[in-house]
Amino acid sequence: MHIFPAIDLRGGKVVRLEQGRAEAQTIYGTDPVAVAKSFVKAGAKYLHMVDLDGAFSGRLKNLHLVAAVAKALSPSLFIELGGGMRNEGAIEQALEAGVGRVVIGTRACESLPFVRAVVDKFGAEKIAVGIDAKDGIVSTKGWTEPSPWTAPDLARAVVAQGVSTIIYTDIETDGMFTGPNLNALRELSSSVPEVGIIASGGVANIEHIQSLRTLGEGIVGVIIGKALYDGKLKLADALRAAA
Repeated sequence: MHIFPAIDLRGGKVVRLEQGRAEAQTIYGTDPVAVAKSFVKAGAKYLHMVDLDGAFSGRLKNLHLVAAVAKALSPSLFIELGGGMRNEGAIEQALEAGVGRVVIGTRACESLPFVRAVVDKFGAEKIAVGIDAKDGIVSTKGWTEPSPWTAPDLARAVVAQGVSTIIYTDIETDGMFTGPNLNALRELSSSVPEVGIIASGGVANIEHIQSLRTLGEGIVGVIIGKALYDGKLKLADALRAAA
């Protein structure tokens, strides 16, 4: 299971939000390259980045910072990027900037043909679908609007379009240190056993990582953000637990 430390960008700064609420923001730094280097120094080989301004506006806003991280740390660091991936042009720009995989959220809810088109054009290894859910219902546009989809139904639908990686974020536990939503992850994994799922939300200690491992090989990674920044969990310890 891979550990993905998270760098969320808003207004050019490294931030974390609680439960995705824009008003519940904590700023952790102004230099994402320095933050990424600290993760690599601790042993990270994977990085999850989110352009929060892009997620809220629908257009990439912090790609220059993502590109700076990729330039400084490629090829030793695999970067995935979400937020504002609403068209093929945005995906192409991100991949050209050095991102290894992009994460489509809102657009996947709106258009399954779009999912099929970008998987066919860029390859399944370059495209993940982000499923962000609260009480089982998928939210879109930076978690500001509920969609008509349940998480398992959307997962099955995008897998049918060729998607091989799903990033599942439980909105209620995100940034709350309460542990991952194991029931939701278990249901999702059993709905699409043929794909890899990266879990996000709630992880704050070694026990939480170990609990994810009990769900089986379908959980291929975990994203950790606020727990690292607040010092509740050391990245080196998380990497050892995942291995």
